[in-house]
Amino acid sequence: MISLLELRHLKTLLALQEAGNLLRAASLLNLTQSALSHQIKLLEEHYQCALFERKSTPIRFTAAGERLLSLASAVLPQVASAERDLARLAQGVAGQLRIAVECHTCFDWLMPAMDVFRSRWPEVELDIVSGFQADPIGLLFEHRADLAIVSECDPDEKADFHPLFQFEIIALIAKDHALASRDYLTAQDFASDTLITYPVPDDMLDVVRQVLRPAGINSAGRRTTELTVAMMQLVASKRGIATLPVWAAQNYVNRDYVLAKRITEQGLTGSLYAAALPELSEKTYLQDFVNTIRETSFLKLPNVRLL
Repeated sequence: MISLLELRHLKTLLALQEAGNLLRAASLLNLTQSALSHQIKLLEEHYQCALFERKSTPIRFTAAGERLLSLASAVLPQVASAERDLARLAQGVAGQLRIAVECHTCFDWLMPAMDVFRSRWPEVELDIVSGFQADPIGLLFEHRADLAIVSECDPDEKADFHPLFQFEIIALIAKDHALASRDYLTAQDFASDTLITYPVPDDMLDVVRQVLRPAGINSAGRRTTELTVAMMQLVASKRGIATLPVWAAQNYVNRDYVLAKRITEQGLTGSLYAAALPELSEKTYLQDFVNTIRETSFLKLPNVRLL
């Protein structure tokens, strides 16, 4: 039998196992769902057997699919390891990767990605620039950071912006708040309440940039805190309304500590990007770190879409 099998097929099956369904696997691989389905169909026709059970949730692989998954799990890590070794030979021993962030909630997803990266690139000195950074891009040009996690792409900046992911931002209110019965909050609903946030400028708050300011609305007041748990305590005691990414608030919502509400009928979406100077963007280890962030965040965080 002439072999049809390629590395991309093994990557497809592994992504399908990790993502749990065709739609999420296609997003993880940056393919359309139809392209992914076509690829699997060709494999099944070639080997004359199904690779997974249709309409199973989560995905259940057949014996043939499991055999190829076993192959993928054995081969793909070796291929990735060899490619990293080749990059080391071509680019020399890697140096350091200092990360600056402008968002307090970044640490909820950044740390798992860093753990995965360390196992792949143990010689890279990975570090986070301490403290909240109001201008992380500026640190790149001052050579005080190598990578900046930011919420917007600035076309005027002479930096490369690598898209990471989009996420939903929700409003958090007390369980007995006057708006507790509402399906979603409008810009006007923030006008009579205090907005509880991290200590960041208005321009760095998606709810202000995308919802309140376009509607000409100002909140009744502003209160800040460095700690998410303190923010949730203020919300629970009806001191105001907070807005957070779903993943940052999920634990408090699941424990029935506060209520989560969509912001506007369509929902409020934020985005994150990794910025680096052009000369560093060419480094294989930086590209691998960006891909690691995308993959781990997509698989582990709720309501995340890859950019």
